[in-house]
Amino acid sequence: MNTQQIKELFEKFNGKKIAVVGDLMLDAYYWGEVKRISPEAPVPVVEIEKQFSRFGGAANVAYNIVKLGAIPIPIGVIGNDQPGIKLRVLMKEANIGDSGIIIDSSRPTTAKTRVIADNQHVVRIDNESKKSVQPKIESKIIKHFKNISKDLDAVILQDYNKGVLTKKVIKEIIKIANKNDVIITVDPKFDNFFEYKNVTVFKPNKKETEEAYGIRIENNEHFEDAGKRLLNDLHAKFILLTLSEEGVALFSNAKLEKKIPTKAREVADVSGAGDTVISTLTVALAAGAGIYDAAYLANYAGGLVCEEVGIVPINKEKLLDSVTKE
Repeated sequence: MNTQQIKELFEKFNGKKIAVVGDLMLDAYYWGEVKRISPEAPVPVVEIEKQFSRFGGAANVAYNIVKLGAIPIPIGVIGNDQPGIKLRVLMKEANIGDSGIIIDSSRPTTAKTRVIADNQHVVRIDNESKKSVQPKIESKIIKHFKNISKDLDAVILQDYNKGVLTKKVIKEIIKIANKNDVIITVDPKFDNFFEYKNVTVFKPNKKETEEAYGIRIENNEHFEDAGKRLLNDLHAKFILLTLSEEGVALFSNAKLEKKIPTKAREVADVSGAGDTVISTLTVALAAGAGIYDAAYLANYAGGLVCEEVGIVPINKEKLLDSVTKE
């Protein structure tokens, strides 16, 4: 694409409706410094200087979509608790609708609390349930998706193995989306890895693919074989295999189409890069980009956020400026 085509594509991002079905999370941070060791146990005492919360998991994907100018519709489950309240407050502040948020008082909102002292992680505290959601919650998720499906441009299935994307939810949402010609992109995890059949783009990373097949991907021959197996087993239109610092590999029609090297100039933190990649890929496809151009932009966006410390969303203006200067 030339500069004008890229600018026109970015304009088409605006207003695209993207459902994000998956595990919503709250990321909480406590920043401080250590000046002494506790007299109660041989552990550091962190004196907190600031604390804040950010979107995590599928909620971070929704936030990336907002920052790209599109409209996310998150569909997921939170608990009847303070992290759930905080997550909805953040959504309101970010202009993200919560009509697809289901409250289940039997389980907690997935929350990850990080304590950071002197720019180092001291500890992370996870409060979550990994059990599959109850059948009545499954039905609510499917019903809400079905009700909005005809107005969607795309849907992202964002899985972190926290119980929202059950086999039934996966199957029904893919069925509904295909019936309505809605683009389907998938960011999988180990559980239910092979349930995501007949989607538009399946985007596993190297580690997830290795675990799913019980193999090691150590050279070009290995990742080409893995890509072909994924295409054959999942019947996806495209496979986008992310390879960390090596970039991404795009597969279709039982062959490797293109390997795209990473665009990160200096990696500071890879946290959240996968969320940015799936968000950018999906918004670009919804805006009419071809798969190669969408994959290129997604890979580029992932590289840009890797240059930032912490989980941060992609900045649309920065992405456009960087790509057009290439």
